[in-house]
Amino acid sequence: MLDTDWSDSWRGAFRIELRAEAIGLACHGWPVLPGTFPTGPENGHGNWTGPVPVHSDWADRLGAHPNEVAEWWTQPYSLLVATGKTLDAIEVGDELGKRAARLLRATGHPAPIVATPDGRWLFLTTVTDSLPERLAASSEVRWHGEGSWVPLPPTPYQHGVVHWRVKPDVWGWRLPAADAVHMVLIRALEQAENREVAGQQFVAASAAA
Repeated sequence: MLDTDWSDSWRGAFRIELRAEAIGLACHGWPVLPGTFPTGPENGHGNWTGPVPVHSDWADRLGAHPNEVAEWWTQPYSLLVATGKTLDAIEVGDELGKRAARLLRATGHPAPIVATPDGRWLFLTTVTDSLPERLAASSEVRWHGEGSWVPLPPTPYQHGVVHWRVKPDVWGWRLPAADAVHMVLIRALEQAENREVAGQQFVAASAAA
């Protein structure tokens, strides 16, 4: 998606899709919020780095009725969901996200997964009050808990659209236990580190030969 693609007709059609998704998520009890749009006047020229809540009092608006949600999306807003109440999200980079997703498939753990156009993966889980130290200490992992939010599909970025890697309805809208996903992410981190160490050893051995 290029910046030149943002015609009025395209924006109108996309707003309808965003509104429908927001209403559907609200009907399932997810605390959705309207977020800024990449071409909105509040974002300046080329300064937009991702959606943030439109309303300064967004925390007081959580749990809005679907009818109120429908009223919000009469404007072209991005789609956000607040974390720390109904769900949490663990954000990782593309490589770690792919590795963790493969492990989740192999173990049969259900987990809705979101991917953003800037190479970030979001694993949605039940709410927890902390991360395991192994994840908390990693620069590759960001935990979205109380007081935070994440974008949901089909939120637009300047060069792409947020999309589902695994949709929540695939698992009957069940969120996986946070600790189960944490353990899988720890395994994915360890696999990546072991691979890196093996690569370094191979390079060292080749140089010594």
